[in-house]
Parts: sequence; structure tokens; C-alpha cells
Amino acid sequence: MKGASRKDRLRDPRHSVRATRTAGRQMRSRLLDAASGLFKQQGLAAVSIAAIAAAADAFPSQITYYFRTKEALFVEAACRDVLYVARAAEQHAGKQLSPSDYTRALVDSVMGADAVGFFVEAMTLTRRRQDLAPLVERTVERLHAEGLRAYAAEMAARGWQSRLDPETSARRFWTIAIGITLEGQAMGRAPEDLAAEMLRLLGPQADAPPEGARLRLLKTVNSPAGGSSDAKEKQL
Repeated sequence: MKGASRKDRLRDPRHSVRATRTAGRQMRSRLLDAASGLFKQQGLAAVSIAAIAAAADAFPSQITYYFRTKEALFVEAACRDVLYVARAAEQHAGKQLSPSDYTRALVDSVMGADAVGFFVEAMTLTRRRQDLAPLVERTVERLHAEGLRAYAAEMAARGWQSRLDPETSARRFWTIAIGITLEGQAMGRAPEDLAAEMLRLLGPQADAPPEGARLRLLKTVNSPAGGSSDAKEKQL
């Protein structure tokens, strides 16, 4: 509708659908933000739908409209949070200069946040609410898939050699992170202790090439005299 007035655009059903979808996404995001903060502070049982709605400047009916139940909102908030933390950890680790610093940055970022603990609680909840299990399963697979993508890209870009195949390394990372967090919650262990234990279990993940190593390419050059070829080494 190029050149149409604002009034005409508002009458366009497609514009109304887009506006409705945008408003819906924004409301879901506000509800998830409010719920995440309250659930982490007080726990699932202590937080009411009315309290979440008030914190999000929404109506309780909007929570049931978008999420059906408080438990479904809890699980979706936990899944969203752990994916956000995973992405932030990858970005932080990507600034490091050595394989060991890269691994430590990943571990510190993940174990220093409360998102993994929140996610572990959501995983536990799905034992009673099997209808919510598919969301947790999809989140675990996304953690593995996005972890693999980021890890493989770092190995390729930096010339590091992974000690295990990248898929195994990515899956081990999140399996250990979730297991360590579950154990830590049960025993009341501090985040720094969990990070130290995770680093111990992970061990070295990759090796950098030797210092000063250069890539050498053999280039064949035809001799102007007799058509024979000489091998010349080109250092990059």
C-alpha cells in the first residue's frame, strides 16, 4: 500500500494482523520477564498469577490466555532464560585468546548465572507435568545444537584442535553443567565451587597450534627454459 495514508493502513486487515501479533509478542515477553524475576526470588509455589500480572502491568486473564497455567509459564520462562545465558556465554568466551581461557569463560558465565538452576527446576517439574516436557526437550536440543555451532566455529576460525569431536564436546558441556547444578542445588554449594568442579570434569577441551607456526603452501612454477617445474615454498 505504497503512498496510502495512515488511516488507510489502519483499515488494512493485514496491518491489523501484524499489529496484533506484535502486541502479542510484546505482552508475552513482559509476562516472561516478570515471571522469571519472581520465580527466581520466591519459587513456583509462592508466586501467584495475580502477582505476575501486577508485575507485568497486565491482567491475570492474559497469563492464562498466553500460557494456560502458571506451571507452563514457569517452564517457558526457565527455557528462555537458559538459552539467553548460553548465547551470552558464547559471546563472552569468543573474546578469549586461548582454549583454556575460552573454556573457563564459558563455565564461569554459565555457572555464575542462576538460569541453569531455574532450568533444572523446570526439568524436575515436567516429571509431574508431562505435557510440558516437549518444551524442555526442545530447549535441551537447542542448547546442544547452538553449542555445537559456536564451538565448531571457534575451532575453525582459530585453528584450534578439539580433543573430542565438536558434537561430543558440546553435549558434554551441557550435560555436565546440568548435572553439577542439580547436585549443587541439593547440597547448597556456591557458584564458584560448581564452576571449579565443572572445569575439573571437563578438563582441557582443545589445543592451540604451536607458537610461531606458519602455514606453508607448495607452489609449482614452470621453468622458462625447459618446461620443467620447480617446487617453491611460499610462507604466509
